[in-house]
Amino acid sequence: MKHELTLGVIGLGSMGFGAAVSALRRGLPVWGLDLRAEARERFAVEGGHATDSLAELAAACDVVQLLVVNAAQTEALLFDQADRPGLVSLLRPGAVVIASATVDPALPPQWEARLAERGLLFIDGPVSGGAKKAAEGQMTVMASGRPQAFAAAEPALAAIAGKVYRLGDAAGIGSTVKMVNQHLAGVHIAAACEAMALGLRAGADARQLYEVICNSAGMSWMFQNRVPHILDGDYRPLSSVNIFVKDLGIVLDAARQLQFPLPLAAQAHQLYLATAAAGHGDEDDAAVIKHYAALAGLKLPEGQA
Repeated sequence: MKHELTLGVIGLGSMGFGAAVSALRRGLPVWGLDLRAEARERFAVEGGHATDSLAELAAACDVVQLLVVNAAQTEALLFDQADRPGLVSLLRPGAVVIASATVDPALPPQWEARLAERGLLFIDGPVSGGAKKAAEGQMTVMASGRPQAFAAAEPALAAIAGKVYRLGDAAGIGSTVKMVNQHLAGVHIAAACEAMALGLRAGADARQLYEVICNSAGMSWMFQNRVPHILDGDYRPLSSVNIFVKDLGIVLDAARQLQFPLPLAAQAHQLYLATAAAGHGDEDDAAVIKHYAALAGLKLPEGQA
């Protein structure tokens, strides 16, 4: 099956690599850019075009998805820098940029306007689902943008996502919905860690506790997904503590501008900050339980660092 559209994915981390490989499996030509040689080599083995050149990727691609960490990295790729041009100068008119990092919802409308001045289309398209769903091509995309941007990018979105929610015709709405998702995700992970620490302190068997909660009303997706990291003592980061220091910071900043109180998000943010301050910022976000373990002298299951 032939497609005229070529997709570029910038950021071949757990989500970006999964999205890029999913698009390859579904027949799209895909270019992947990452500064890490090992990430490029891994993608090349899968049959993708791997590069560390933004100009090379932009010349080949009709749609470019940015699966990077934050707004600063997004802006550095979108716009001209002192040492190199950005996508705004490198892409052909009519090309589409999908910005998928979790950012302040006030930023995507600004990016959309600046790209439009150069004849480029923009989708505010944060994603959710984790590395597993990304690898299966089943990510959820929370997207907003002009209808012509969706029309041009439709084959790419269909190749990377199980669900694409079109939330409006203006950039910013997608990031607003992602912000609400991150509020819930951050609070749920913190609550899962706190609850597991309580059970351990009270003498419950960790694995039995996990199984019972997963089949009871207290279960959440984050509890089911993250607690196995604790049970295995495996804190290699699929999503790090520092990610939620950033994301809940975005949530709280936006709420402050709206003069809207978020006491649960604020307390969860403090737990991530405390965990990061103790030296666990680059570990998996389930490492929040280490904050409680340190307070209470709990022995956690051992495994990976």
